[in-house]
Amino acid sequence: MQEIQSPQTFSDLTPEHILRAAENATGLHFTGLVAPLPSYINRVYELQDMDGRRHIIKFYRPARWSGSALEDEHRFLLDCAEAELPVVAPVLLKNDTTLGKTGPIFFALFQKRAGRELDITHDRDWEQLGRLIARLHNVAAADKGPNRLYLHPDRTLARDADELLRGCIPAGMRKDFQDQIEQLKDISRPLFEKETLIRLHGDLHRKNILHRPGEGLLLIDFDDMMTGPAMQDLWLLLPDRLEKCRREAGLLMEGYRTFRNLSQSSTELIEPIRAMRQIYFLAWCHRQKNDTRFSATFPNWGSESFWRQELKDLRDQVQRLQPQSSRPAFHFIADL
Repeated sequence: MQEIQSPQTFSDLTPEHILRAAENATGLHFTGLVAPLPSYINRVYELQDMDGRRHIIKFYRPARWSGSALEDEHRFLLDCAEAELPVVAPVLLKNDTTLGKTGPIFFALFQKRAGRELDITHDRDWEQLGRLIARLHNVAAADKGPNRLYLHPDRTLARDADELLRGCIPAGMRKDFQDQIEQLKDISRPLFEKETLIRLHGDLHRKNILHRPGEGLLLIDFDDMMTGPAMQDLWLLLPDRLEKCRREAGLLMEGYRTFRNLSQSSTELIEPIRAMRQIYFLAWCHRQKNDTRFSATFPNWGSESFWRQELKDLRDQVQRLQPQSSRPAFHFIADL
């Protein structure tokens, strides 16, 4: 294979670049198979070596994460694999690390592991999920991820809100938006003070948990790994607001408590974290707004009508967080 110039952007990633990066990093020889896999943020491809083994190579979006932040993610995955948790850890490369680089683009290789999207059909499924996440958090709590996002009202929320206020919210809506953010911070801070913040998967919804027949569950896509409260890795799995899925939440959390403590008050974080996720997603979209694929998918993003609706949704969500003495307290399933 002849020498080719290193890619500078995703648009430069030709099959020749991809195969050269994989072969130089691993010392393996690959066939011509370069099959793209669905991924908006990164670029992910399936490869096959000359012995017929399938591999996944992930090229990380330039400038999204530093090398140190990616190393935090990989260290977490390796810790989980060492503890025999069902994850796909990056493979060790010839440079004695798990992180390669071609031009300015970092990449990593993984063994291919297939499965189908998780389908929760029985009470025992919720309990099994809770136990698995508790085991994940026991590993997570043993070390830190200092270069990742820190989910906290005075860190991620403040950063994301400031970015939106500076960059894209119409002038006539900024004061109302700022007022809602300050209320959200004031309500959230005392709740966060009660929690121990640990390493997290960060985006643990059902599509990021695969079922492998005969083997069990598999946790995938740690790309949004962060530091924060345990509830962040639990609430996204729930099918609805807490008051509408008390049984499922109770089973999930009782399963969790099999291996790790979880306070009754931790459920108070769900709605504040939901609001914080809304702001995080808006800031993420703002960073992608000039991407051709993004603008084609969200043609109305950033318009005045768009921001009116987002502000209304934020106002409604913050209103939900106001103290309501009549709201029933949540109890775990054992107490129901």
